Amino acid sequence: MSPQDIQAKTGENIGTSEWTVMSQERINQFAEATGDHQFIHVDEEKAKMTPFGGTIAHGFLTLSMIPYLTANSDVPRVDGIKMAVNYGGNKTRFISPVRSGKRIRGHWKLLEMNEKRPGQWQQTVEITIEIEGEDKPALICEWMTQFFL
Repeated sequence: MSPQDIQAKTGENIGTSEWTVMSQERINQFAEATGDHQFIHVDEEKAKMTPFGGTIAHGFLTLSMIPYLTANSDVPRVDGIKMAVNYGGNKTRFISPVRSGKRIRGHWKLLEMNEKRPGQWQQTVEITIEIEGEDKPALICEWMTQFFL
């Protein structure tokens, strides 16, 4: 889609991803990559004794799933992109923990799409990551991406 066509969807829900399992293997790999080995993420026996009842994904792991979830979604893509970069976040709230083995998916709502300079667009979306079978989402954030055409 053209940036202008996407811009016309401001205020609308623009996409949903496929479900993805948050496996213990993924959680362990994230712990290795980041050095965050807190027991609630990697020690299944100790984590059973917490209110979570088992291991949970790191909040930052859930947040870092956004590119994967976006790639596996029906979110409209801007035509003619040469490069896209993360620009930052306005708000991020970790609402509910994602227990190991649970499935998550993302939902996108377009908040803003503006041309910053010729060929450079900035998009702000509200992303909600849902946990299958849970009343509350894992996280809600406002995320900004810049597209270079």
